[in-house]
Amino acid sequence: MLLHSMKIKFIIASTNGESIVISTITNSAGRCMKRTVLVFFFLLFSLTSIYSQTVIGKYAGEFLAIGVGGRALAMGSAQVAVVNDVTSGYWNPAGLARLNYPQIALMHEEHFGSLVNYNYAAVAIPYGKDMSFGLSLMRSSIDGIPDTRNALYDANGDGILDIHTGDRLDATKITEFSNADWALYLTFAKRQSENFYWGANVKIIRRDLAEYGATGIGFDIGAVYTPIENLFLGANVQDVTTTLVAWSTGRNELITPTAKIGAAYSMLFPGGTIMPVVDFDIHFENRKSASTFAVGPVSFDAHAGFEYKFKNIFAVRAGYNEVKQFTVGAGIFLPKLQVDYSFARFSQSEADRLPDTHRISLILTLEQPKFMRDGM
Repeated sequence: MLLHSMKIKFIIASTNGESIVISTITNSAGRCMKRTVLVFFFLLFSLTSIYSQTVIGKYAGEFLAIGVGGRALAMGSAQVAVVNDVTSGYWNPAGLARLNYPQIALMHEEHFGSLVNYNYAAVAIPYGKDMSFGLSLMRSSIDGIPDTRNALYDANGDGILDIHTGDRLDATKITEFSNADWALYLTFAKRQSENFYWGANVKIIRRDLAEYGATGIGFDIGAVYTPIENLFLGANVQDVTTTLVAWSTGRNELITPTAKIGAAYSMLFPGGTIMPVVDFDIHFENRKSASTFAVGPVSFDAHAGFEYKFKNIFAVRAGYNEVKQFTVGAGIFLPKLQVDYSFARFSQSEADRLPDTHRISLILTLEQPKFMRDGM
């Protein structure tokens, strides 16, 4: 069956009388529809959060939940108890105290095919005998979105694009805008004792949608405890004081706290070690059926995974995360460089699921005596 050229149009109205019109023309109706619907809902969530007063933004900080690092995604994003590198600034600030050498991390990901671009960079340094400092930067964006608000030729003056009445879009007046979310993490961690570490984040949030913008600041606290050898327990409370995100329109959004708890146990296995991990996320946003299970306004999401490491040469990983994705991946440990890859696929059938996600990340360790933590 031949699919004819199809025009798909969404009009997103705002309270100031303007509207953003998204129009797409394609010869592949099914693929275009899926992509355009995704763009529409990303914008809808953003635009509906722009207007009115102070509210609890149920998904206001959702872009912060994407995660960082190829290792983490491959293990189902279960990292709270086991993270021990520069990515700790995101997963659990306490883990940064495990560093003995400075590290730099880079990552690029294309979410839902190539719809959402997600980039991450971080640096961390040990300081003194028991402290560490880190800085992490993330950007999630949909770029090149057609803006047709000023491109309408309205033949009958009704303000609605209708090709049957002679209305049309002037292609020379169509511009583009981006929906971009930024987050900057400043991390401090301390070794309180041999088996207990703690840490904290200050994070600055910036959101931009066309000419609208929002800024926020939040705080995270975390801890890692090793009660017995090879057993790791971790906890991280994100947005612990409730994070305020203030839009340029006068609307304020509140991101409620999320508690993450996790456990892992490392065991000897032929040729190396194997480590199963499990995490639970506790939300207070009344997510109900959008979570694994819920009790009143409190909801719970579980994710789990494992890692097999062979003689510190390579690792293989697998997991299942809270958004019902099966994940797999691998890591290679080179001198001073760690390369991690992960692959995630939703559990629905091929016709129903969103595109697969690929992630690759690099961690450079400045493993030289002059950079070693004091007292080692």
